[in-house]
Amino acid sequence: MIVDEKDLKILKILASNSRIPLTHLAHELRITDVAIKKRIKRLEEDGVIIRYTIVVDPEKIGYNSVAWIGINVEPGKIIAVAKKVSELSNVIFVALASGDHEVVAEVWARNNNELAKIIEAIGKIDGVTGVYPSIVLDIIKHRTGLPE
Repeated sequence: MIVDEKDLKILKILASNSRIPLTHLAHELRITDVAIKKRIKRLEEDGVIIRYTIVVDPEKIGYNSVAWIGINVEPGKIIAVAKKVSELSNVIFVALASGDHEVVAEVWARNNNELAKIIEAIGKIDGVTGVYPSIVLDIIKHRTGLPE
């Protein structure tokens, strides 16, 4: 699939407000709302748009301890460990990585005690050889859908 400039503009607008009416989007891009609808449908079907979501401030909903956790894993067990980590309820992001750790995860916890229990649970997963949390002290910029 080729993503053109209009598609990128649609994606940037949707990333900042996925609830924008199609008519507003059409006006902004100077094309019909039918054309917008077709482009969005194609972007969805081709897997460019994975889902529509919101960005939440964890602290405002009671998650006062956020951490990025690097996880070292035995060779041959990386995928299995990543899947097990992704099944933990407070884990909101998991990725395979190169560099210092084979798996990285973002964890939200209500407090440091809860975070410690999650870190301990990750350490007990078969194949994990080390758990290296980095506590988030303050969020300066929340994730956006696209780089600017």
